Amino acid sequence: MSTFKYTVGLGNVGSYQVSGTPFATGSIDASTATKIEFPHVTRWIYIKNNGATDVKLGFSENGVEGNNFITIHHSHVNQLDGHSPVLELKVTEIWLLGSSNVDVLAGLTSIDNNRITNISPSGSNWSGSAGVG
Repeated sequence: MSTFKYTVGLGNVGSYQVSGTPFATGSIDASTATKIEFPHVTRWIYIKNNGATDVKLGFSENGVEGNNFITIHHSHVNQLDGHSPVLELKVTEIWLLGSSNVDVLAGLTSIDNNRITNISPSGSNWSGSAGVG
């Protein structure tokens, strides 16, 4: 007789239905490409740009230094700028480039980072470049 052990994982709905464990870091100087590593897979992330220049948000160093990023405008452009929406993404790291004053807030799941490492062709994170020639 076999037994099945139900555990947390990337496809485990319960891991994403519960509130995330808080992760916060602030005043990040991303004047050069800067990696923010999370201790567990994220449920969601939120970026606040407090600097005077725009910041690029991507999922690899090549992404923010190339063309695979989104831009979070600095907060002085207008009242709607200066922050990202809450991004529901399961990642183990993000990359920032541009602003010298960025805050990162995330909700973490209880999923260990190695759960992505075992399935991702680029290592511990999805680079967004798998299969791109």
